[in-house]
Amino acid sequence: MIYLAGLFQSPDKVCDDPTCPFHGSIRVRGRILKGVVISDKMQRTVTVRVDYVKYDQKYKRYEKRFSKIKAHNPPCINAKVGDIVYIGETRPISKTVHFVVCQIERQKS
Repeated sequence: MIYLAGLFQSPDKVCDDPTCPFHGSIRVRGRILKGVVISDKMQRTVTVRVDYVKYDQKYKRYEKRFSKIKAHNPPCINAKVGDIVYIGETRPISKTVHFVVCQIERQKS
């Protein structure tokens, strides 16, 4: 798609998934997050751990926190456990999935 051309490289593999941001009809809009895949046991879905910091007003310090986000994993990208990935916000794909994997930054060695 044109709107992802400046942000991410299109994968070499071609898929026929309708919810793929490169070969399907789903649009990526909103937040783009970076995280680590911690589970890939679901079909075409991965769980991504996104780390962030929150400021504690009382102690005037930052604390580390994390979120676990479920994201659609298109067959042309096929992220595995341990991969560092970029996920983009989309329309709701299912009850709990509102993100899609856009690119693998680094694969687990």
